[in-house]
Amino acid sequence: MNTLVKIAVTIIISVLASNIQAQTNFEKGMTKAFALWEEGKWDEAENMFERIAKAEDEQWLPNYYIAQINSLKSWNEKDEAILKAQLDKAQEHLDIALTKTEDNAELLIMQAQVLTNWVAFDGMKYGMKYGQKVSELYTKALKLDPKNPRAKFCKAEWDMGSAKYFGKDTEPYCEDIEASIELFDTFKAESEFHPNWGKERAEQVADECKK
Repeated sequence: MNTLVKIAVTIIISVLASNIQAQTNFEKGMTKAFALWEEGKWDEAENMFERIAKAEDEQWLPNYYIAQINSLKSWNEKDEAILKAQLDKAQEHLDIALTKTEDNAELLIMQAQVLTNWVAFDGMKYGMKYGQKVSELYTKALKLDPKNPRAKFCKAEWDMGSAKYFGKDTEPYCEDIEASIELFDTFKAESEFHPNWGKERAEQVADECKK
């Protein structure tokens, strides 16, 4: 092996070792963030995701989970100033995540969730502003990833809520809820850190459909 080849091999091994180390650090950080979240330490988990996002600037998942945490914290929030701060932060990190990946159905779903937070807070004020956009986001997510159970379920639940709001029959959407559960049953997340939520909520809505 000549000197140039030896140098090339050394460089390749060094790069691979660096990537493996970075991946290991990413996995460790994500595992710790999820553990904190599961323990109910939402703020600590969010801080951990923020640190990971800064260290792993090509990874969209940490930004996604910062957005999700702030979206979830916003449900039933009555103080508009707190709500705005949370949803502005969610939007900020969604925007960052969208620069890191293209045609990502999960980010479109989360974007729709954030806008739904606004509608849930004040339907009269934000329903007309964001209602159509939410529907379009779910439709686009389903087009990008027809087998994504979250896209199927969230769109059905949104359509069901809209029908209920306008006094229309919600039963037609129950079939879509059941169809989403079938998708959940066969869905395999790309990794242990990729989005894999929604089945329990889908089953809950399906049970309500049967009453």
